[in-house]
Amino acid sequence: MQDKVEAKYPAKLHVGKAAFEDLNTVRMENIALVPNQGDTLLRTQEVFAEISLRTLFKGRVIFNELRIQNAYLTAVKNPDGTNNYSFLLGKKKAEPVDTTKSRNYGKLLNDLIEKAFESVPDQLSFKNLNVSYASERRNINMKMPSLQIENGEIKTALSVKTDSLVNNLQVHGTINPAKYFISARLYALDSGGISLPYVKQKFGGTVAFDTLAVSLTSKDFSKDMLTVRGDASITDLKVHHPRISDSDVKVKSGSVHYVVSLGPDYYAIDSLTEVRVNKIKAYPVIQLRTKPARDLIVRLRTDVTPATDFFASLPTGVFESVEGMEGTGGLSYKLKSHINFADLKHLTFDSDLEGHDFKITKYGNEDLSLINKPFVYTAYEYGKPVRNILVGPQNPYFAPYNTISRYLKYAILTSEDAAFFRHKGFHEEAFRQSIATNIKAKKFVRGGSTISMQLVKNVFLTRKKTIARKAEEALIVWLIENNNLVSKTRMYEVYLNIIEWGPNVYGIKDASRFFYGKQPSELTLGESIFLASIIPKPKAYKNSFDAHGNLKPRVAWYFKLISGIMLRRGQISQEEYDALQPRVELYGRARDLIVTAPDTTTSDSLQLAPIDLLD
Repeated sequence: MQDKVEAKYPAKLHVGKAAFEDLNTVRMENIALVPNQGDTLLRTQEVFAEISLRTLFKGRVIFNELRIQNAYLTAVKNPDGTNNYSFLLGKKKAEPVDTTKSRNYGKLLNDLIEKAFESVPDQLSFKNLNVSYASERRNINMKMPSLQIENGEIKTALSVKTDSLVNNLQVHGTINPAKYFISARLYALDSGGISLPYVKQKFGGTVAFDTLAVSLTSKDFSKDMLTVRGDASITDLKVHHPRISDSDVKVKSGSVHYVVSLGPDYYAIDSLTEVRVNKIKAYPVIQLRTKPARDLIVRLRTDVTPATDFFASLPTGVFESVEGMEGTGGLSYKLKSHINFADLKHLTFDSDLEGHDFKITKYGNEDLSLINKPFVYTAYEYGKPVRNILVGPQNPYFAPYNTISRYLKYAILTSEDAAFFRHKGFHEEAFRQSIATNIKAKKFVRGGSTISMQLVKNVFLTRKKTIARKAEEALIVWLIENNNLVSKTRMYEVYLNIIEWGPNVYGIKDASRFFYGKQPSELTLGESIFLASIIPKPKAYKNSFDAHGNLKPRVAWYFKLISGIMLRRGQISQEEYDALQPRVELYGRARDLIVTAPDTTTSDSLQLAPIDLLD
């Protein structure tokens, strides 16, 4: 054996003592595997192995029983890039790739599962197994006092240290190789739970849990398609990432019964899959085809969940405003989406949270009817509060809805959310278009926010762009709009009185005075269209003007676009449309900030030609 190993690998295999106890049983002591150049990779005090004779005829060695005692596997990567383990991998000849033939990951996974289960000994016993990896950037140490597989039962306890992170855990499970069945449960032995290593270094976040159970209950490979079934569950899951939420996202308990299929250019989560998050049960379907073009189908539905259970089941740290909310009736959710990446024009996306005799009986952390009465709105810039604004008639800078120019109301509706007074908080067509645009651009370049969503974001939520904030925003909008908590007119009135229009300029009365020195009721069509144009980027308002205070030529197309839509909708007359010029007259503070060129219109600037030239 030593000669075979040393002939195949650039290493020395040292065996202190070896002897056959019978025809298929061998015992070896004081074994060491040392690469020709590098530190010792493996040392073990004792190995006892009983080989399955039937497998020898297949050209493979599989153990009926395997016992290993006091083993140390030490992998080392040196600063110069050399290591003591890559010699085992060898160098495979590059094989030509047939690009016309699809790669079947289902078959690859099926072969891997079969080989793994076939290699499991009937009896396995490890005592004092130590595995370590050391490099300049990473240090991993695993200590396993014992690992046993006997009569299909798996038992082990281990301690894993990755750099400064230590996890102490226990594993119990069962295995039946003949039926491709395995089930294992990981328990945390420490009160802090089990933390996944390197999540912070690689993704900038953390993931921890108390108990994780996973199982593979069956597999079927037929007609080039692999289908695997199993279950998984987790308790006290805690996830933190600044792009997900400002605080920890926690799920008390969750589980999944999965049915997953893989085939040539095909990946699917079957409709028999069931996901549970606390008391909410959902049934996802995902189908992805990668050839001839990527085609993705996503469907999701949930059972009708009693309202109070629904809110209590939402992950904490995501829907903070509605935590503690209670209600009667129930709630269910449906999602249908189909994306053909070669034909984004026909992308479909339908999302619907549905109430079943649902009524709110108790608000959570936020009173969602707050904006029905006067309230104080806090404006934030760069995450810091800069101004408190009383939204109500007691504030002299508050503009009631009927005192605001109709031109401004129509211009903003045209540019921001034309269907505001008709929809229930969401404009699905605009959202579908934004998805298609973002996919085509391969980055986020367009949103699908309605005025309702912008209002909720400003009044109830932070400005931080996190997944949690967007999900919470959508839920609050649905609750307000579908339960008629606030009228559309009041929502639009509040929106016009709190949105930003410039440097510490909030609300339409402030904006009217800042730019034009007039009241909101006096705004002209041109003035209104300009104000609508800067809502997406109010701090960049000066970019629309030249140094003389004239609107730049590129702004003319926006005036033409918005006024043309307003004309077609009957919001302005043909005469008003024809008379419109892309020009506004700045006044006061805005003029002082925008106009930087010297005034050349006074008589002092008139220069007469010399007399001799006049002659």
